[in-house]
Formats: sequence, C-alpha cells, structure tokens
Amino acid sequence: MRDIFDIPQIISDFDLYLMMEKGVADNTRQGYLRDVRKLLVYLSDTTDDVGDTAPVRLREVTIDTLRFFIGDLHDIGIAERSQARIVAGIRAFFHFLTMEGYLDANPAELLETPKIGLHLPEVLTLEEIDAIIGAIDPSKAEAQRDRAIIETLYGCGLRVSELITLEISRIFPEEGYLVVRGKGNKERMVPMSETSIAEINDYLSDRATLPVKPGEENILFLNRRGRHLTRERIFQIVKELAENAGIRKSISPHTLRHSFATHLLEGGANLRAIQQMLGHESIATTQIYIHLDRTALRSDILSYHPRNIRR
Repeated sequence: MRDIFDIPQIISDFDLYLMMEKGVADNTRQGYLRDVRKLLVYLSDTTDDVGDTAPVRLREVTIDTLRFFIGDLHDIGIAERSQARIVAGIRAFFHFLTMEGYLDANPAELLETPKIGLHLPEVLTLEEIDAIIGAIDPSKAEAQRDRAIIETLYGCGLRVSELITLEISRIFPEEGYLVVRGKGNKERMVPMSETSIAEINDYLSDRATLPVKPGEENILFLNRRGRHLTRERIFQIVKELAENAGIRKSISPHTLRHSFATHLLEGGANLRAIQQMLGHESIATTQIYIHLDRTALRSDILSYHPRNIRR
C-alpha cells in the first residue's frame, strides 16, 4: 500500500484513468470528478482538517462513512437520480484507489445505489422555473406577489411553512439575508439571491396598497383581503402556474426547494453550506451568530445558484 496521499495528483490520475482506460464520456467524467471533490470536502468538514492533505483520512473511510455522506445528500433533498450518479462516481474512485495500491480494501464495494422509482421527487430545470414565472398573468393584481413567492421558494429554498410566516422585519435586503423560523422552532439566516431581493422589493410597493388586517402587519405575503396566505393557497398557486406553463411533472412548492438544492449541488456548492441554508442542522439562534460565517456562506451559495450566475 502506498504511504503518501497527494490529493491533487490522485485526482489528476483518476481523471486520466477515466478518460484513457475506462473511456468515460466527457460529461460523465467531469461529473465523477465533481462528485469526488464533494466527498473530499465532506470528509474535510467532518474531520475538521484543513487543506489539500485533509482527505488523507481516505484510509479511514468505511462503508458507513459513505452511507452517511449519501444520507446527507438525501436529507437536503437531492433526487435519487442525482444520488445514483454520485454513488457511481464514488465507486469508480475507490476502485481506482484500490487498484493503484492506495487502499488495501474498497469501502465502496458494497455501497448501494438509491432505488429509482415513480415516488421520486421531481426536480425542475432552470428553463422550467423560468416558464413557471413566465406563466404569471401580468394583468392580475397578484402578479408581482406571485413572482416574489416563486423566486423566494426557489431562490432561498424555503419550506411552505417558512414562506407563509415570513416577516418583513426579518428581511435585510441591504445585507442580502432573511431570517426564518424553521422546524423545531429554530431560527436560521438564509442568503437571498439578487433576483429574490428585487422581486420582494417590487412586491412591497403593491402590498402597501392592501387593507392589511390587524395582526398581519408584519407578514410579508398577503391575499387581496390583507390576510396571510395559507399553505393550501401556495400549493394552488404553484400547481396552476406549472399547468399554465405546460409542465406535466407532479409539482408542489417543495419541488422548488428540491430543485434549489439539486441545482446548487450539481453546480459545485459545498454540501455543508446547502445543509445550513436549508436548515437541516439544529442550529439555535445564538449559535448562528457565533459560529456561522455569514459572508462565506452567502458567497458560497450565491456563487453557484443559477439565478446569480445568469445575472
């Protein structure tokens, strides 16, 4: 077994192995390389190591380590098809490491591929997201509100429950953040895309004309009678827009959250950053302010979100 792990060299050799020996297509090869880098970052975050030498602990990787990694992908809403591709890349990588003498045994040999069936959550393409927004009738009084709703669901990855309780006082457009109360009554800070900020700002002008009911003054999204929107109404809005856009997939507001996470991960964003963004870690309010590097998190998320790449 080799004694030294030169991670950049290993990645380069793995790339050549895929191209020259396996004859893998360019898109697949690039996908495998991205998946391996995600795993290395995950291992680095898990072990609290820093730098290129952090994944030297590849020797300590077990089947359970890899299952936890795939489990985290599932937890943030990554579709099974994307998980299956990542598993294929990881299998190829550990086969290469074993074949080249870096490892005595292959921990990925028994790694299961997620089953793909009709129950899979749908993931929208960026073009389908645009089509849904394009299906909003600009002549309707609620047009700008609905644009802001779709952009906030997709651009911030919010749950429906978080969207309908989103408070104006918890939105900080100049800083590029909003604060939501998620599961377990935990608060978290969520970076906002520039598009989300612009759509919400435009909607606030329309909202100012509504007859807001007492007790609803701080709620962002309201119906025409000045009351907060219900979960059912958000589902109805999303489904109707998808149908009007000619999308035949099974769509719900959660589809936009799945799409948000999948697009970020496939674009190269850090898995831990996505987990924090989606609120899948139990982080209390004070822990957010103490431990979360807001600038780094926002930079990581916005660097890979399709909305910001386009702008």
